[in-house]
Amino acid sequence: MRSTPQCRNRRGTQQGLSRRGFVQVGVAAGIGQALLQGATAKRSRDTAVIQIWLGGGPSHIDMYDMKPQAPVECRGIYRPIATNIAGLEVNELMPMQATRMDRLSVIRSMTHPSNDHVTGTHAMQTGHLGPTSKSPDPTHPSAGSVTARLRGANAHGMLPYVHVRTDLPIQLYSQQFDAAYLGQQFAPFTVTMPFPYYNPDQSINVRDLQPLNQDALDRMRERVSLTRTLSNSSAMPGSVDQQHPLLLQHLQAMELLSHDAGALAFDLSQEEDAVRDAYGRNNWGQGALLCRRLVEAGATFVTLNTDSSSNLWDHHGNLKLGLDRQLPVYDQMLSALLDDLVDRGLFNRVLVVVCGEFGRTPRMNERSGRDHWGKAGFVLLGGGGVRGGQIVGSTTSLGEEPASRPVTPADLHATVYHILGVDPRHTFIDHSGRPVPVLSEGYAISELL
Repeated sequence: MRSTPQCRNRRGTQQGLSRRGFVQVGVAAGIGQALLQGATAKRSRDTAVIQIWLGGGPSHIDMYDMKPQAPVECRGIYRPIATNIAGLEVNELMPMQATRMDRLSVIRSMTHPSNDHVTGTHAMQTGHLGPTSKSPDPTHPSAGSVTARLRGANAHGMLPYVHVRTDLPIQLYSQQFDAAYLGQQFAPFTVTMPFPYYNPDQSINVRDLQPLNQDALDRMRERVSLTRTLSNSSAMPGSVDQQHPLLLQHLQAMELLSHDAGALAFDLSQEEDAVRDAYGRNNWGQGALLCRRLVEAGATFVTLNTDSSSNLWDHHGNLKLGLDRQLPVYDQMLSALLDDLVDRGLFNRVLVVVCGEFGRTPRMNERSGRDHWGKAGFVLLGGGGVRGGQIVGSTTSLGEEPASRPVTPADLHATVYHILGVDPRHTFIDHSGRPVPVLSEGYAISELL
């Protein structure tokens, strides 16, 4: 078996969400950029995506592609348990999911050629290989940003694309969720869950989304009127894509800030205690609940990022200690989200996607961990009209690489765009004036549609 190189530890800078340096009216234009809703985009349905991002690289062999017959140094230390889908076993620490796998489908043969965190994250967020840890600037927009540009929000007064973090950002990896050449008006609106999230009465209240009083609204209308006058007399600066002038950003910012839809969607105290308890009183559980509230209120693409300095899935050492702590919380959170979407009649229109940037090495290392492995990984898909209970692809006996039906990040994105009604052949113009398609390769996964 081929050996794998030791991977460097990841480090991140602490960069917070807060915009406390600005007053509400003063940030209106910036908010407008974050909320541009693609008013001219054509769409035939109100589908949405909740992406659960397991940043760091979750172990496929220890979660959804267990190899109990492999040699002890490869198969890991967990016992597989049966699910309600024939032929599918999962980790013993995920008993709640085991009874709900008919609502999910598992891609066991996700593959790409990189073991680099940045490259893998960019591939899984955009469908394109591109930057590396040494040169991390994204070359393509994330699926959330593409969706914000071509679909917009599902409801007036809501955000099209939200990134819910459960800790302070790790900047190199956060960039890969961004808008690249589409411009910051299509970047995610990022919120950070309180950490640790132990206060049962605590809510997520985003200052920038508090409704404006009448004086502030009057001042904003004056600003919009001035912008309208200027746009009629001279060329207005805009994004690389010139179909959306700055004026529209101001108008939509005014619409959002003059209603309380945004603030209410972020207010978890509106939920019954039983619902919050079902998700788990922790930042992953409450973050997943926030995602459900956002798509229900009209957001189109929401990411819950479980990657953090204390909970990342990058288990180079003592994998058991990490998964013993993480998997029960993850199991409860994901199971509650599936139940909640079904109970609220949202499951058929909201696609849940669970993935990380790659899998882990088949062979355990000398530190009882696993290293980066781009050749094989998993993705879960459920809801949004996707067929449940499917197992797509397989890996070799040791989980080294696909043995059948290899699936690429571009195939995953083609599937997501199919659900969202986004044309993957749509062409944008990048900063150099070059036409760039949403996807340059990849096909929707027919077994799931």
